[in-house]
Amino acid sequence: MVKYRDKTLDRTFAALSDPTRRALLARLGERDGLSVSELAAPFPVSLPAIMKHLDVLTDAGLIVREKTGRTVSCRLTAQPMEQAMNWLNRYAQFWSEKFDRLAAFVEDKTWPTQPSTPIPAQPNVQASGPASRSRSRSRSRAGSAHGRRKSTPPGRKPRS
Repeated sequence: MVKYRDKTLDRTFAALSDPTRRALLARLGERDGLSVSELAAPFPVSLPAIMKHLDVLTDAGLIVREKTGRTVSCRLTAQPMEQAMNWLNRYAQFWSEKFDRLAAFVEDKTWPTQPSTPIPAQPNVQASGPASRSRSRSRSRAGSAHGRRKSTPPGRKPRS
């Protein structure tokens, strides 16, 4: 087993796992340098909850907070996201190669348009009455109805 541990990558994916944090990053992607109150405005959660989300994003290195006077503004940082993209691109390349090979196999293979052995037609017998109904049942169903036992409640012995 390969022991690949990168704490920066772990923190990045953990931070990106929450939809509120992804939405905060999206807002910062549209307009960099928003204040915390501007970031929190469209969300239906409290300002302390937004602050906790911003703490996670800061710990992951995805944002940087700068204080000017009493206003704290946030900016995106690219380094952790770039590492995550590189990690994902390796697996995208792996799967792309696998799908390319599968497509080549499917395209090169000549597939028959008709089955090689004809399927025998089933006789269509239309009869009515109780005798015909029991004959039309499948063997498995008719056989299972014959030897069926009733279950007993727990703790009771079945009658013989």
